[in-house]
Amino acid sequence: MTLARLAARHGVATVHSPADGRDVPVPEVTVVAVLAALGVDASTPEAVTAALEAAERADRERLLPPTLVHWRTGDGGDGPGGGGTHAPGTDPHGGRAPGTDPHENAGPYENAGPYENAGPYENAGPYENAGPCESGPYESTGPYENPGPYGEPPAYPGDAPLRPPSHLPPGTRLQVTTEDGAVVLGDDWSGLPLGVHTVEAEAPDGRTATATLIVSPARVPGPARRAYGLLVQLYSLLSGRSWGMGDLGDLRELVTWAGRRHGAGFVQVNPLHAGMPGAPADPSPYRPSSRRFPDPVHLRIEEIPEYALIGPERREELDRILADAAELRERVLGKGALIDRDAVWEVKRRALELLLTSVEPGPGRRADFHDFLAGRGRALEDHATYQALAERHGPHWRSWPEALRTPRAAEAAVRADPALAARVDFHCRLAWLTDRQLADAAGAAREAGMAVGIVHDLAVGVHPEGSDAWAGQEAFAAGMSVGAPPDAFNARGQDWGLPPWRPDALAAAGYAPYRGLLRELLRHAGALRIDHVMGLFRLWWVPEGREPTEGTYVRYDADAMLAVLVLEAHRAGALVIGEDLGTVEPGVREELARRGVFGTSVLWFERDWAGTGRPLPPEEWRAECVATATTHDLPSTAARLSGDHVVLRHRLGLLAGDLERERAADRAETAEWRGLFERLGLLPEGPGEEAEIRAVHRYLLATPARMVGVWLPDAVGDRRPQNLPGTWDEYPNWRLPVAGPDGQPLTLEQLAASPRAHALLSELHARTAPPGARRV
Repeated sequence: MTLARLAARHGVATVHSPADGRDVPVPEVTVVAVLAALGVDASTPEAVTAALEAAERADRERLLPPTLVHWRTGDGGDGPGGGGTHAPGTDPHGGRAPGTDPHENAGPYENAGPYENAGPYENAGPYENAGPCESGPYESTGPYENPGPYGEPPAYPGDAPLRPPSHLPPGTRLQVTTEDGAVVLGDDWSGLPLGVHTVEAEAPDGRTATATLIVSPARVPGPARRAYGLLVQLYSLLSGRSWGMGDLGDLRELVTWAGRRHGAGFVQVNPLHAGMPGAPADPSPYRPSSRRFPDPVHLRIEEIPEYALIGPERREELDRILADAAELRERVLGKGALIDRDAVWEVKRRALELLLTSVEPGPGRRADFHDFLAGRGRALEDHATYQALAERHGPHWRSWPEALRTPRAAEAAVRADPALAARVDFHCRLAWLTDRQLADAAGAAREAGMAVGIVHDLAVGVHPEGSDAWAGQEAFAAGMSVGAPPDAFNARGQDWGLPPWRPDALAAAGYAPYRGLLRELLRHAGALRIDHVMGLFRLWWVPEGREPTEGTYVRYDADAMLAVLVLEAHRAGALVIGEDLGTVEPGVREELARRGVFGTSVLWFERDWAGTGRPLPPEEWRAECVATATTHDLPSTAARLSGDHVVLRHRLGLLAGDLERERAADRAETAEWRGLFERLGLLPEGPGEEAEIRAVHRYLLATPARMVGVWLPDAVGDRRPQNLPGTWDEYPNWRLPVAGPDGQPLTLEQLAASPRAHALLSELHARTAPPGARRV
């Protein structure tokens, strides 16, 4: 019982409830290991008692919690929200906020159900259970724990005064230092602006405390109007100018075409985070080295200004590089080869080294670069240093010489080695060049009239040997990996191989790592998609060397995490979309909706799970969501309608049951949807794959969803999934170009000229365009 009390104080669950409602105790060895990763010694009964007494004593003596949150209405949110200043984990209107009570780990909030594992990292590395949804998310994304029909976000009272916490002893002296350096003395905080401020308190008895105060709008901004958009894995969309994979030049062309020609309101892409250096690299965009900085493999080399200035003395070398690039492109588009990120990067690296060593940028370009460096600060320096050291010593920093295993120690090595310092500068320049092309793509989306723009994607974690893990070691839980508990589809649970952030370290740092990450990603985003958004509330931690079944949930300060998210989105004028597919603990979807965070709804999983089990009528869908027919982890719509996805999974040994029985069940489900489309008048053309794909999207448009997403390969009848959960080498995950029904790759130019794509997108434009808008 003492260990359970200690664990509860640190947000560590000692019991969880699987789908059948049983309470399953967490192994004591797991609880002890997780507490150790949080800096708490629970190795013996005496240590547990001492740790609990120390925690209770600290509570009694503490003037301020590490973080204070104030939600303020009237600051850009588009709906009701709560106000008031309170410590995260408490509801300002009374009681605990949903899902934040650390003592609830023995109760129903731990009952996440069998479908928690709906994330996109199935093939995230050579781990035995390397990703959420080892069993496949299209088997494990329903029923919802909070079944439809969806209700409206709850209404809350208006803005509450911004005041200091009420428990402070009388006579406590207070000082607030705002983000811009202004100092406010005393307890009149009414004029504090939005932002992340520092509070200092001194009690009459001499006790002092410092806390972070987050003043956030109540809600994320909402879209100005209903919009449809395209969902695409950027690497898979090659144009006639690509170097073997889609790039930022292709993204700019895509948003310009989709916005101007077809009235699309957004384009959602996969994470463009920096991948792990070295070869062979993991092709998954969901297992990056750094989430904060983009990968220069996405650069369009010809659009770097220095490219046009290359001198004749280096032209022959550049021509050889261009010939190699053309060969990479031809291999994929003309010879059926898979996308080879390593080969693409090798050619681009040669080109970048040639450009940056041969052409001196003008004074304006130099000034822009120096401003970029100043704005990114130490975070960029650390990332570039990691990249340079990885070139010399390999990407796994734990095997580097001892003097290089921490950023501050590595600074001396960089200062003492001019060659190493030059490589650090090179990687800083790559981050700058990539940022500028991201800005160009975002600008093209705005100029094309997109209501939202580019939707960037935030992966749930980073590689344990990558840049972020090296630079921010103090913020990650040593010896822990994020995963998912056992469920009805995967009795072994899952280990994703991603180190979790320590909630206590985040709080102690005023959420600086999280704030910096969000600010970078939102720089050029019209919206940000957050993968496995439930991780803002809790994550399943698996101790190193133990099975995923032996993990436990660790809670995060959801109030603070959401407040930072809403604040940064407000500053960027961006929407936030949460990937909340699967079973979600009670209260989470409601809290996300309350804060204006959109959800994700996939057609095939929207059913009346609490009643008939039939498809949820379109009018009962939630409005604040991105409604789609599929995702990168699911079969394409053509594959689902034809049943090809069942055959593929059978061929790869992924079917749990008999093939004919599975095919019969799949045909029955598809027939149910076809019948519904016909009854609703959505299939006037009669049966046929192309017409049925249009009917699927007509159904999505019949819902109140304010954003409707079209998986771009669906527009041309591609039958192959980009990622097949449960496979590693058996299937070419993350390496397939967009193709037609026959599997032949299609360039961006061919896709734009496709009558099939034109018919689908023109109808979506006509049904979502505001009155008076030009329709094609």
